[in-house]
Amino acid sequence: MNTQRELLLTFCTKTVEALNQELGVKSDQGLNDTEVAERQKKFGANEMHPHQIGIGSVFARQFKSAFIYLLLIAAAIVIVAGETLDGIIIIIFVLINATLGFVQEYRSERALKLLQQYVKTETSVRRHGELHRIDARELVPGDIVIIQTGDSVPADVRLLKVSGLLVNETALTGESVAVDKDADALEAQPADLYAARNLCFSGTSVVQGEAEGIVIATGLQTAIGNITQLTTEAVKESNFAKGIGRFSKFILQMILITLVFVFVANRLIKGSEVSLIEQLVFSLALAVSVIPEALPVVSTVSLSRGAVELAKRKVVVKRLTSIEDIGGIDVLCSDKTGTLTENKLSLTHYWPQESEQTLLFGNLAAQQDEEKHEPFDAALWEAAPDDVRRQIDRYTRITEFPFDPVRRLNGVVVQNGVKTFSIIRGAPDEILKRCTTLDAGTQAAAAKWLRERGHAGERVLAIATGPAAQEILPDTPYELIGIMSFVDPIKESTFRAVTKARALGVSMKIITGDAAEVAGAVAQQIKLTAHPDHVMSGSDFEKLSLMERRQAVENFSVFARVNPEQKFAIIDTLQSHHNVGFLGEGINDAPALKRAGVSLVVQSAASIAREAADIILLQKNLEVIIDGIEYGRTVFANTIKYLKATLASNFGNFYAIALGSLFISYLPMLPLQILLVNLLSDFPMISIATDNVKKSEVTRPQRYNVREIVYIATVLGVVSTVFDFMFFGFFFREAPAVLQTNWFMGSILTELVFLFSIRTSLPFYKAAKPSRYILFLTGAAVVLTVLIPYLPFGQSVFKFAPPSIGHLAIIFGLVIAYFACSEIVKNMFYKLATPHTTSSHSHATQ
Repeated sequence: MNTQRELLLTFCTKTVEALNQELGVKSDQGLNDTEVAERQKKFGANEMHPHQIGIGSVFARQFKSAFIYLLLIAAAIVIVAGETLDGIIIIIFVLINATLGFVQEYRSERALKLLQQYVKTETSVRRHGELHRIDARELVPGDIVIIQTGDSVPADVRLLKVSGLLVNETALTGESVAVDKDADALEAQPADLYAARNLCFSGTSVVQGEAEGIVIATGLQTAIGNITQLTTEAVKESNFAKGIGRFSKFILQMILITLVFVFVANRLIKGSEVSLIEQLVFSLALAVSVIPEALPVVSTVSLSRGAVELAKRKVVVKRLTSIEDIGGIDVLCSDKTGTLTENKLSLTHYWPQESEQTLLFGNLAAQQDEEKHEPFDAALWEAAPDDVRRQIDRYTRITEFPFDPVRRLNGVVVQNGVKTFSIIRGAPDEILKRCTTLDAGTQAAAAKWLRERGHAGERVLAIATGPAAQEILPDTPYELIGIMSFVDPIKESTFRAVTKARALGVSMKIITGDAAEVAGAVAQQIKLTAHPDHVMSGSDFEKLSLMERRQAVENFSVFARVNPEQKFAIIDTLQSHHNVGFLGEGINDAPALKRAGVSLVVQSAASIAREAADIILLQKNLEVIIDGIEYGRTVFANTIKYLKATLASNFGNFYAIALGSLFISYLPMLPLQILLVNLLSDFPMISIATDNVKKSEVTRPQRYNVREIVYIATVLGVVSTVFDFMFFGFFFREAPAVLQTNWFMGSILTELVFLFSIRTSLPFYKAAKPSRYILFLTGAAVVLTVLIPYLPFGQSVFKFAPPSIGHLAIIFGLVIAYFACSEIVKNMFYKLATPHTTSSHSHATQ
């Protein structure tokens, strides 16, 4: 690492000519395609952690489980005891389970790999004399890159040209103060790499200004690539994942305590009637039978399948567990411009009168790109007649001041013959306060006109001129040239999205830097607020106490003229009582994105905003987010279904077999039979990740409700235990093999039919149709359950006795009665107990 650091430092003292010579490039032309291809082959992709799908590592993951360890211990015990066949069969069960998990997880890994093509960090690069936007992973040493406000620095760069560049290097140095950069060669190498003001480092972000630089290191050769313990993004763990972790520990502890009790009780009651080895393996198999060991697979399949489905809906998930969180969003905060509106502006009005000069200076302060990306730039150019466009060529641009999101303005210094002056444009309130020569009457007339335009929902832009300067200073006097207003139509999809959000129980908030009148007018048109004046400004919010802020975020749906600090405060206040989704796109949104429960950005967002986000939208459309919320609830609901189904049925079976073993002189079910029950029931259980969910069952925000899961699993577990004892009661007087076989069949069949009851809180016939995977795998499991006891293989290996026709009738009769009883108890539970146990989120786990 020190060697690499020293190498980077050598670039600090070199002139532009020396840099060009050493890196084999002409900075005014950049590399050509042949040079790029050669360097990509030599240096590899510009990636910090290339994602590789390791088949071996995915397969090995399947064995990292306490439950698998229990099975392997059981296999070792029976092999040592001389029961080699039983031990081999246990190992086969382990391998089958591991293979199932491996296939599902490997397919999930591949799906996630495919999703990476959607998530790109783009950068501007000069190659063979032309500017291009490319994936930052394609950069190579020697590339000439252009960075500006809001960008993440894509590689380690030696600066060549700089215009007011401030860079946040917190990820590397821990210092929160932005660093001023310049392009001058240093006289001597500094002792500290980060003291080199003419270097920018991968993983840092541009706070202000723009620059041109030459790439000197990529990927793992960068400064941050050599410091693997640092990361620019904090890892979030979903509330669902935390709850599952705590819940799993609780279940494991409870089972182990019960098993110790059952094992000791059996030894005291039966003595040597059942061998110690057989009883120990029985206990271990019983433990495995009740553990929801397929939960990781179900969760992975649900999430990865959800990620792929969301990608089809133009929603790309960066953090997989955020799919569970997105369903829990109950407050969605969004900017106005470009999300609710088209962000395609058309010039409509001037103040104080139509002026060719206002239009000319507005265009001069625009970015001079051939293709106008900024909406104001595009609208101004579209409105400019040929005469104004010809006049633009008579001015020479001396200095540019990039847009400042805090002051909400940008500027340029231009020269026309011998006259040099600055032009600034931006939010009228920011421009007007710098125009100190305006009298009170003119200020009042401008304010009146601005209110009228705002109430019409139009956006406004003020233009002023002043003396030439190196930067825009607050006390510099400017002369107002004029103000223009633009119409920005509301998207048709916005009206549908707001209606659907309301139906899903999602409260929407607009948080924007636009004027209060404009934001209020849009909010009224989309029926987010009844009156356009019901808007709170960021400055007013900042003055409130904590309690008043909490009331304000509940009472107001629109917050206008909000700066980054105020935006963070609003999100922070909401997040204390809600699960907040926040859609942002600028560098000034990054703090709020970090604070929100679910952070969303569009693909065109600033690099630093994309890095802070959980979810990236490929389409800037509010309806896409609402659809994502609805689908996220479906994914969440299916995971909860698995928990309820497996806990209720497994616990009922577990306690019945454990207690039944105390009343007879033999084991009520052999260890291998218990493992086969577990295996056959797992097939349809895993497929629950693909299940369909009725829309009426995902109309409220989702929460991980431990209490409801425990209650429903306990209540229905008791029903399961009662019916298990009925199987025991019918057949315990028969031969041991008869009881074991019939109870084996009853255990699986009751678990399979129970799945069709617990998959919905509604009566089963009102639920959405089960997915074809559930129907197919359940049917296959039923056939195998009935068939295996009649096969020689089942009789010799698993010691089954073929059931008589009469016994089959009893078994299927009890299964039907169990399903009917479970339905009755489930419906009573949701009608009577749910309001008391799940409060306002009673639908969360339907």
